[in-house]
Amino acid sequence: MTTDVIAPARTRRAGFVGGGFMAAVHSRAARAARADLVGAASSSPSRAAAAAERLGLGAGYDSFEALLADPDIEVVHICTPNTTHAAFARAALEAGKHVICEKPLATTTADAEALADLAAERGLVAAVPFVYRFHPMAREARARVAAGETGRLLSVHGAYLQDWLATPRDDDWRVDTALGGPSRAFADIGSHLVDLVEFVAGERIVRLAASTRTVYAERADHAAIETEDLVALVVELSSGALGTLLVSQVAPGRKNALSIELAGTDASVRFEQERPDTLWIGRTEASSIVERDPARLAADAARLSLVPAGHPMGYQDAFNAFVADAYAAIDGARPEGLPTFADGLRAARVTEAVLASAERHDWVEVAA
Repeated sequence: MTTDVIAPARTRRAGFVGGGFMAAVHSRAARAARADLVGAASSSPSRAAAAAERLGLGAGYDSFEALLADPDIEVVHICTPNTTHAAFARAALEAGKHVICEKPLATTTADAEALADLAAERGLVAAVPFVYRFHPMAREARARVAAGETGRLLSVHGAYLQDWLATPRDDDWRVDTALGGPSRAFADIGSHLVDLVEFVAGERIVRLAASTRTVYAERADHAAIETEDLVALVVELSSGALGTLLVSQVAPGRKNALSIELAGTDASVRFEQERPDTLWIGRTEASSIVERDPARLAADAARLSLVPAGHPMGYQDAFNAFVADAYAAIDGARPEGLPTFADGLRAARVTEAVLASAERHDWVEVAA
């Protein structure tokens, strides 16, 4: 493994499917990685042209098929509604393109598994943006756990709380199962929480018990809503450690409150995405705050710390690092911690376990 990858060796030619918020995030990250932003495809030629103009891309394609047919495009970024991901990703892989696909990779485990297998079979880089892994202090937490600083893991506690759907007036395409899939809050943000817990802990959840709630069955533009607004989980990890996780998109005042805390026999460690430049270390005799200073961090945390200590880093920085590592992987590098379609498959399996547990009101084993 290498821990010094922060940029690709040569310019990549990237195409984008979709033109909304996530396409803007992806395109900024691709530009930061010195890619040639060739163009975009969308639901119509006019929308593709508008996206290309708005995002500063080379051109708008008349169709997704036209984008795939362009031999200059090496990597395709898929930034469309959830239920379209699997078909777009499969087509891109079959066309010989590397793929960066928004999560969820697919809305069924079967589709996610087929995509992971196809990417491996074709030898293509296929990545899913679990980007909170790319905060330097999340990597520092992982390094400290791996080094044994926390001792034997006893418990985990995590939450991902937002308020952008906190009232019945708030609405979005994601509440519609036809576009968002069978899970909303968990597939959308809970998957990030579980990925970060497992990544930092270095072990997986083996079984869980979940309860879901749909707080508002009717919203401004949608009725008979079936997808969940919040989820509570009790989890057991492979070591026997126990944990509680809470996921909500209806928590007033919480904008993007992703936090994880791991407690071991010797110490606890806590990372909060809204305070990404610090790490809390808890001990019985005294607790401390570790600040992001690349001169004092583990190597894999330091290499992602691209600005001096005291200069804040945030979400777009983490996303930029993810895309840079994905592009570097296309060059043949093996960047530490790059989330691939295998991780997208893992998220699909956990999501299906959550929905099954909530339906059965019982513990469910999570497939490896």
